[in-house]
Amino acid sequence: MKPFPVFEKVDIAIERALGCFVYDKQQQAYLDLYGGHAVISVGHSHPHVVEETIQQMNKIGFYSNAVTNDLQDRLAERLGNACGYPTYAVFYSNSGAEANENALKLASFHTGRRKVLAMSNAFHGRTSAAVSATDIRSIRAPLNDSEQFVFTPFNEISSLKKQLETEEYCAVIIEPIQGVGGIHRASPSFLQEVRAICTKTGTMLILDEIQCGYGRTGRFFAHQHAGIEADLITVAKGIANGLPMGATIISPKIKPVMGQLGTTFGGSHVVCAAALAVLDVIQKEQLIDNAAAVGEFLLTELRKIHGVSEVRGQGLMIGVEFENDIQHLREELLFSEKIFTGYAGRYTLRLLPPLCFTINHAETFLKSLRKLVQKEELADDVSVY
Repeated sequence: MKPFPVFEKVDIAIERALGCFVYDKQQQAYLDLYGGHAVISVGHSHPHVVEETIQQMNKIGFYSNAVTNDLQDRLAERLGNACGYPTYAVFYSNSGAEANENALKLASFHTGRRKVLAMSNAFHGRTSAAVSATDIRSIRAPLNDSEQFVFTPFNEISSLKKQLETEEYCAVIIEPIQGVGGIHRASPSFLQEVRAICTKTGTMLILDEIQCGYGRTGRFFAHQHAGIEADLITVAKGIANGLPMGATIISPKIKPVMGQLGTTFGGSHVVCAAALAVLDVIQKEQLIDNAAAVGEFLLTELRKIHGVSEVRGQGLMIGVEFENDIQHLREELLFSEKIFTGYAGRYTLRLLPPLCFTINHAETFLKSLRKLVQKEELADDVSVY
């Protein structure tokens, strides 16, 4: 047997990691500006997270949700206070896709409606309802195509308003900053208008903060820059710094019904211990403020680089769009400069470093990027003659 080959991979085997660096089998260090798809929130192998996780594993790593788990209660209280939703409830799961599945299901239960409105270029996961709300046809199987899921232009209010005024939709689901879609921000005015229309039409507002949340943009949640509240918020990725965990944060207007949701592994002892440790580090090391400051520095400096057509994002969630295809640039960054980056399409670098990324780390990246862009420009000039 072998792994099912569905992942695009680079030929580098990572053996260990620390802080903002990962190391291959030859102990070559790579500066990590991708964090394994924004999963590494407080830095690789953070000693406090490692210690708390190991201590919990030495006690009990898992038992099902058939018993009381005090760690779940502690995490719920800490998370509610940290994220600004202390009166909401939380349902734990194992991934972002599951968090979105549960949010969509709760919205339908609560309203009694069937339809979901999603955004153009959206990505919400690869499972049943989550992928139906994802605007990438190539990953939707025939059974995922459903007339109950409708797409409307991102950041455009008139079409969305017309749809929701039919009062047929249980939910509208939005990424405050689209990640896979290219690092596009929902404008504050758009989110504010959506909130008002949802309230008027009895539609649940689901905000997918799986990639853009957990302090990445300089607020705990990206939608908080717009001064609004959601009915349901989904989180995963950075919540446990690499352990598989997701969560659906639920408005008190949605009442729990025994047995309506369920999970085997969600909210296990060990992932809750890791998630508590992550919150400790975020608060003690002031990582949300750091994300705002270092992100602003990067956004400013990236806009000065020749050949960059647009820089989008907020905090440490940044898209750098180039005039030319970036495949060769990414390869040079990785293999020559030893820097990991992500991408969104053929022209956009996607930067999602750990929240402990420093100005010095940023300057190292910028120096390499400027050098490679200048090198490619010189090569283009030579090819003209």
